[in-house]
Amino acid sequence: MQLLRTVAETEFSPVGFGIRVLLLTAESGGGAIGRGLAGLGSQIDVVDEVFTALSDILDDPIGYGLFVIDCESGNVGGLEGGRRAVQMMGDIIGRVPVILISKECGTQSFPEDRMKPTQLRAPLSVISLRVGFEHALRERLAYRAA
Repeated sequence: MQLLRTVAETEFSPVGFGIRVLLLTAESGGGAIGRGLAGLGSQIDVVDEVFTALSDILDDPIGYGLFVIDCESGNVGGLEGGRRAVQMMGDIIGRVPVILISKECGTQSFPEDRMKPTQLRAPLSVISLRVGFEHALRERLAYRAA
């Protein structure tokens, strides 16, 4: 037996529940990524420069629940530049999960190791953003469900 539901019958709930996200992108207002994160219930802070973003994360690691890097924008330097930014975070990545978004990402990556970033392929779909978001925040979401 197959059960079909229309979008109108489906109940969607934001999974972000007010998590503060630092989004590194050159897109004004966060662009499509910012809109997608806001649609998940997040509070978005947008910065357009790598070192400003790293400074913000290092100065207030408890204040941010997630760091999202649009590797294709501005001065990030592609996927490799995003990986360098993650390395510069040091041990902070254990407390602030990271999502890297890049066209260079051949396959999406959802590592079990908290010290490694989730990698999503651009252009980003709503589904892949939600899956990546939930994976990056899996421990926080599990704690909330308990």
